[in-house]
Amino acid sequence: MGQKGYPPVSFAWLVWGLGALFYFTAFYHRVAPAVMTDRLMAEFHIGAAALGNFTAFYFYSYFLMQLPTGILADHWGPRKLLTAGSLVAACGTFLFASAPSIAPANLGRLLIGGASGVAFISLLRLSVCWFPARFYATLSGLALLLGVSGAIVAGVPLHLLVERFGWRPVMFTAAAIHLLLGAVIWWIVRDDPAARDYRNHAPDLKTAHSPQSILAGLITVLRYKNTWLLALVCCGVTGPVIAFAGLWGVPYFTTHYGMSATAASTLTSTLLLCYAAGGVLFSFLSDRTGLRKPVLILGTLLALAGWTPLLLVPALPAWLLFTLVVITGFASGCGIICFAFVKESVPSGLAGTVSGVCNMGSMMGPILLQPALGWMLDRHWQGTMAGGARIYDLAAYRSGFCLLVAFALLSTLLIGFATETRCRQTAPGEPDRP
Repeated sequence: MGQKGYPPVSFAWLVWGLGALFYFTAFYHRVAPAVMTDRLMAEFHIGAAALGNFTAFYFYSYFLMQLPTGILADHWGPRKLLTAGSLVAACGTFLFASAPSIAPANLGRLLIGGASGVAFISLLRLSVCWFPARFYATLSGLALLLGVSGAIVAGVPLHLLVERFGWRPVMFTAAAIHLLLGAVIWWIVRDDPAARDYRNHAPDLKTAHSPQSILAGLITVLRYKNTWLLALVCCGVTGPVIAFAGLWGVPYFTTHYGMSATAASTLTSTLLLCYAAGGVLFSFLSDRTGLRKPVLILGTLLALAGWTPLLLVPALPAWLLFTLVVITGFASGCGIICFAFVKESVPSGLAGTVSGVCNMGSMMGPILLQPALGWMLDRHWQGTMAGGARIYDLAAYRSGFCLLVAFALLSTLLIGFATETRCRQTAPGEPDRP
């Protein structure tokens, strides 16, 4: 039977959508502890530093999986990675839900993070094969939107579910959903449209499977200046968003603005929703103009201008607080452009590998910031307790939040040194652009 044309749009979206659904769950797990801080601190008898370390266990393994995932996405394909990731995430979630102490809970988070670490790179790989190249940045923005939707579900909806049923039954249910999702992905998703007799939008993407080719590919992507710069830009943009919305924003708003947990979760969810919307619109603007660097400069500058007063100026009026949350979240969405930018900066056959390196940079932000901020809070703790959980004063939060502003400043400075690609893919053998 002869090969058909390109895959139908509906089927391409189904394949891509299943990968995006797993990415949705990855974001859910990433920020879920934010609405359980009091319960986890009281039940496991831990302070802010231990809680920050607990949440960071997700990012430790997520970070370590990025380079292997990028390489394996180029050699094994996303179908196997997404299926295995769903199954391991189910095991990790079950372990966390049943943990009697912080040690097995940490191990559960470690498994969840490592499993979730395959989601985004696998999704980018599916985007390359199942859709035309001109939509790559826009698809990356849509992936962020769907991922952040998972984080929003881990806000107010998760808070209400935890209040009603308790956090352990909710996590057990999440484990069951992962098992079902893994089975569906294995049944439907294919790495290459050719497996369904359709044409591949990136037929030259295949590379050799030898260990020598894997090592050579890694060495190649690390020789390109944009690989390093854009990984660090991702670190500076993503780190503050995840550290604040994923853990410390809710207790900060409840303690110092007198909000209920529901209202505080709504505000951090608003930050994430704007982050996702900004990712879509900045990606569309970048694809439409054919430029990457100017759009990133605009976004990082706006993000820095939003984070500084939001985190360091006390007692903001409600309207200004909300406005800064919207602006900061929206502007931070520009970071998703880094993945299209860095993919174009190296030969197309190394798209998975370089995306893994870039995503390692993205995860380095929360890996460093969440425990560091927790350490700063504990260092300035005045001994106040409520319901078995520590309460931190404004001075403690401001000292820790200086780290978030510093990371935002880092991304703003480094993007100026990147080399514009004008949305053109680097050809095999082409040297690093000056």
